This record gives sequence, structure tokens and C-alpha cells, in this order.
Amino acid sequence: MALTYRYVALTDTGRRRSDNQDSGYASPRLLALADGMGGAAAGDLASSTTIQEIRKLDQAGTDAQGEPIELLAGAVANANHALADLIADDPAVEGMGTTLEALLWDGHRFAWAHIGDSRAYRLRDGVLEQISDDHTFVQSLVDEGRLTPAEARVHPHRSLILRALLGRDDNDPDLSFVEPRPGDRYLLCSDGLSDMVDDATIEKTLALETIDVAATELVRLALEAGGHDNITVVIAEMVEDDAAPDETLASADGRPQLVGAAAGQPRPRTGHATSGGAAAPRTSGGSDSSASSHDPEELRYAPREPRRGRWLRRLLLVGLVLLVLVGAAVAGYRWTQTQYFVALDGDTVVVYRGVQVDLPGLDLSSVDERTDIEVDMLPAFSQTRVRAGIEATSRKNALAIVENLDLLAVRPTPTPGTTTPPATGATPDLPTAPTTEPGP
Repeated sequence: MALTYRYVALTDTGRRRSDNQDSGYASPRLLALADGMGGAAAGDLASSTTIQEIRKLDQAGTDAQGEPIELLAGAVANANHALADLIADDPAVEGMGTTLEALLWDGHRFAWAHIGDSRAYRLRDGVLEQISDDHTFVQSLVDEGRLTPAEARVHPHRSLILRALLGRDDNDPDLSFVEPRPGDRYLLCSDGLSDMVDDATIEKTLALETIDVAATELVRLALEAGGHDNITVVIAEMVEDDAAPDETLASADGRPQLVGAAAGQPRPRTGHATSGGAAAPRTSGGSDSSASSHDPEELRYAPREPRRGRWLRRLLLVGLVLLVLVGAAVAGYRWTQTQYFVALDGDTVVVYRGVQVDLPGLDLSSVDERTDIEVDMLPAFSQTRVRAGIEATSRKNALAIVENLDLLAVRPTPTPGTTTPPATGATPDLPTAPTTEPGP
């Protein structure tokens, strides 16, 4: 049964923001959303640049060569490189970045890329499921069992993002496939919605009669709850390919929908002009405490310690410094053993525990997990990154990076060979049943 989908993209600046740093895109082949960050450092430029790069997949159409997941990964890498070029040309935008949700349709399933705290939801048989994992500090605490989801929702640092597109090579998106069914509805949204509207309300609203009505109502609910941030939603509804078109929907004409910062001209950059940095800390009306707490003349005439006492104090101070240095070294080594990265062991991709630092006589990393991925199986951009080493935020993140690389790996097709009969009297090896990995 062939499937297609109806789509809608909608955005609102919100009640407290003066500009829209979100960008959204929806078409018959591609769904994407980016939430820019950086404030004065050009979050709108980051999100619009990213979406413009990602939508080149749509412009290339079905003529693009390669597997959808590889094409999508390459487009994300190109978007990241575009951000790096902008930062190199204009240091005033250093610090900008963006989240990204992108679904590329191949006629059967979606290739999916996710990075940051924008979310992807699926409504299936009336039940809402968040299919993305937030790349945030509080989500890492939830994963470790140190916070409940309810506590994470009101945590003061819930907006602290651990991974985003920043124009650097140390942040990878999650890559996977999404297998849709008829009737499924998929929602991509910025945190302007998910922070203001709870999942139960999203579930009920996403099930409204049409996706256009659902999108409008979701944005309205976020505004009604305060509208603290830009609000952007991209929704798709899976239908059978021969389903009668609904002419009342915005997507009935089949044209792409581009919303937010990417739909307009991003605010002009100031070139190499000085940007408004953090203000200098204010001081109280009085003088500096360290200067006013002591009278210089009083210090000058302060009685001195006896010579023997001074030497004893110096010895104690040296001993204390040595203890601190030893303690710092031990603590530092222990910290390195909580770090992970993905790199090569020979020509094989492996997960390392530790840090990529070479110190004479001291090994700060060891192989934690081996894979069957050879470097020459990977596309060129992935080979470059693996050779340099890909830092991970945790072991779970490192294994996710490996899963992404495995999706991109092209394994050689085995060639049939001749079988030599076993020698007389020898017991032939029994064939081993092939193992299969569960699908994504």
C-alpha cells in the first residue's frame, strides 16, 4: 500500500519576542524545523541558513544520488559548514546556533535527523509519543535517574542544550528511520510549543479534524499560555496515495510552505563591528571591599610572626599545595574516565573511554566498544570526522553516534565462492543461522 502525506507549517513570533528565530519548511518530500539561538548573535540567521541548506534536498528532487539517510546526513553537514563559514566571515555572529528536526520521505519511510531540544511527536491510534530525545542537560539527568520527567519540566536549567548545530564538528545529529502507517500524524515543534503546552493537551489537539485546524489551535494554546518564545509547528498526516485530496487544506496545491526566519530576509549583520557583549558587573556605592577592609598603614605596622613560626607556616603551605595538586590529578583522571569519543583503532571504528590527549607515559583512553565498521565503508565527510575523533557527551551518545555511522556505512556485497568438500572422516562445520538486528 503506497502512502503519501498532507502537510502544514505554521509559526508565530510569540508575545515576548521582537523577532522570529524559528524556521519551518514542509513539502511533499521534506519536513524540517530549526529553532535558532544566540539572540543578538543571530539565531535567526542560523535557523534560516540551516533550513535553506536542508531544503536543497527538495530542490534536487528524486534525481539526487544516494540513500535518503546518507543524503540527509550530508545536508546536515553542509548546513553546519555553512554556519562555520558565516562565523568565519563575521565574528560578530560567533555563538549562534540552531536545533534541527528533518524528515526526508522516500515514498516508503522517512529518513530522520534530530539535534537539539526541538521535538518530533507521532500520534498513532489516538496515542501521542515523543519519538525524539531532548539533547539537554535536564534530559541527561532524567536518563541517569536523577530527575523525573515532571521535575525536568520545571527545572531552572531546562533550556540548557548539550547538542546543536554550531558550525563546529563536535556535534552530530541523531539519524534514524521512521516507519509510518496510514492515519499517523507527525508533529515537529520548537520548544515555544512544548514548553508551554503539556503532552496531554498536544495529544488531544493534534487529533482535531484536520492538520490545519490542529496547527492553528496548537499555536493559539501556546500563545494563551504566555507565548514566551517563538512558536513553530510542522505537521504531516499519512494517507493512502489514492486518497481523495482535501481541497480545504493549505497543502492541497502541493507547493512547499516556508515559514519563520527562512521565509524573510534575516536581519542584516553588522560585519566586523563590535557587538554588545555582557555588561560589566555593577559595583555598590562604596569602595572595593578588599581595599576598604584594611587600612594600609595598619597593615604596614602589623606585628610579624616569629621566624620559626614563619618557616613552619611555609612548610604547611607547601604540603597543602602538594596535597591539592595530587587530589586534582586524581580527580582529573577520574573525570577523563567518564568521557567518551568515537575514533579509529587501525581502520576500524571504535568507542573510546577517556579523552583524546597524548601525554608521555600516560594513557588517558582505552577501547570501550568495538564495531564492525571499517573507515572505508563511510562517506568522505564521515571518514574525515572519525579520523579526527568525534567527542560524545556520554556513553549512550557515543553508541548513538556509532548507530548513525552504521546507517551510513556501505558494506561490500559478498561474492559467491566455491566450497571445498571436507576431508574424508572429518566432520563438516554446521552452518550458522544468520543473525538479524531489529529494525529501527
